Amino acid sequence: MESEHSSDRPPRHPLVLQGMSSGKLLHAMQFPMNPASKPDARQTLTGARLCKHADYQRAYAAARKFQSQSMSWFLAPQPAANDAHPAPTAPRVGLTVPKVLGKAHDRNRIKRRMREVLRRHADLLPQGCDLILHPRRSVLTVEFARLEAETVRVLRQAGTEAKRAAGAAEPVS
Repeated sequence: MESEHSSDRPPRHPLVLQGMSSGKLLHAMQFPMNPASKPDARQTLTGARLCKHADYQRAYAAARKFQSQSMSWFLAPQPAANDAHPAPTAPRVGLTVPKVLGKAHDRNRIKRRMREVLRRHADLLPQGCDLILHPRRSVLTVEFARLEAETVRVLRQAGTEAKRAAGAAEPVS
């Protein structure tokens, strides 16, 4: 009985043993990842997303509601720092897609499209605010360029509203 690793067969690469297919291994060897080519954290929305239910609830309680053609959106000032929780350092955005908009694959597609637009225009998120977007079902069928243009318009309007609210909140001396 022959052993599994005969001497005439070359040894397998360690990455193949870790579960990487030989095709991916060949690609990884030909095109090594350049750490400098990774997008920065702002472009990936890392740290700029609302994650906790409590953050959503606080934002809804303090927010003003606005409407646009394919979404409604809520804009709330970020909470001040206290002993239990530090103040957020970056603007945050949340997406809410309810079951009434369709099956899971439709809701996931809506979220993917919205996240891509937000990732491309993360620099337009209003400073010092939490923004929650409620897309409508039309987001599924609208051309991506039109969705992007409308979302940019919403982000700019949110920035204007945030500046207006911050100006009104400052005491006049």
